[in-house]
Amino acid sequence: MESHDHTQARHRIVGPAVIADDRMRAATAHRLARGGTSLLWRGDFQGARRLLRAMDRRIGAGPVSPDPAEAFRLHRRARAHRARILNRLLVELADDHTVALRRAPDVREACHAAYGPPTGPALVPLRELLGVIGAHQWRLKGVEVPALGARVHPHYGVFAPTRSEYVDLVADAPLPATVRRAPAAAIAFDLGTGTGVLAAVLARRGVGRIVGTDLNPRALACAEDNAHRLGLGGRLTVTPGLYPPGRADLVVCNPPWLPGRPTAALELGVYDEDSGMLRGFLGGLMEHLHPGGEGWLILSDLAEHLGLRTRDELLELIETAGLRVADRIDVRPRHRRASDVCDPLHAARAAETTTLWRLRPAPQVERQPPHGPE
Repeated sequence: MESHDHTQARHRIVGPAVIADDRMRAATAHRLARGGTSLLWRGDFQGARRLLRAMDRRIGAGPVSPDPAEAFRLHRRARAHRARILNRLLVELADDHTVALRRAPDVREACHAAYGPPTGPALVPLRELLGVIGAHQWRLKGVEVPALGARVHPHYGVFAPTRSEYVDLVADAPLPATVRRAPAAAIAFDLGTGTGVLAAVLARRGVGRIVGTDLNPRALACAEDNAHRLGLGGRLTVTPGLYPPGRADLVVCNPPWLPGRPTAALELGVYDEDSGMLRGFLGGLMEHLHPGGEGWLILSDLAEHLGLRTRDELLELIETAGLRVADRIDVRPRHRRASDVCDPLHAARAAETTTLWRLRPAPQVERQPPHGPE
């Protein structure tokens, strides 16, 4: 679940700056950027892309460690260092979101989707602009989701469902008995809905009504857009926050998998600071379930392999919330990095398992719903 500002982020040059063009060598650009000098590009757009790649190669991979926790710390530090250097290469967006450089693509539509309507000229890191362009292509083309037999179209700033194993878990897990008996009358909550992919899977499985929640306004708009594309608009509603009012037969939550402090808006789909969303889901589940209902927690154990959280800590959170584990379904990752021996976190990624935890109220604390309408 993410939260993003809709306004266009303007880059403010801090420290020295120079004009750069196609005559600048990569070694010079890297040295200047590493020393804190911003490079305002006035040359060929494709030349700027080549320069950015050459600067990237000069940064190097950074130190590694056999200890998983230290390897993760070094990996995050190296990524932040790389971003600081590469983000020094800037291009200017005109007051209509055009880039007035030779061989520059038309980025107006992509920038409008990412930043909103233009409010004047702006400087943006080329690295960021290329990400905006790539994200817009994903939105136009969509991401194939085998469990749906269809494509889901992620909006800028919304985590894309590129890892299919967690979606497959929701597609295949046994539904609660209350849902199986009367699926058309069943209600499900999808907390942190993002693109709405899990809500769509539940709808395809026959759940009559799904409420998706998210803190990110972009995600709410994205989920509605995808529901409309998939012909599910009448069965999915979205609302801001973590839990909506009322109770459900099934509550699904796929929180960010790593406890940690995000350092950029786009990391909010990866890092859950102090496990805040995980704790919120578990702590609120009891009071939002119908009798016989279940909560499905979809969570990778990558944090455990990185020394960021232990299995005992997770189980204690579940028990403290008055819940019990009715079942768990595991799947091994199928993404490319799980087999990439050059990845500094390869050992942890190779051992990773993603689990769907089927949670129910512990018998001694199961509560009845209040009398009267919800």
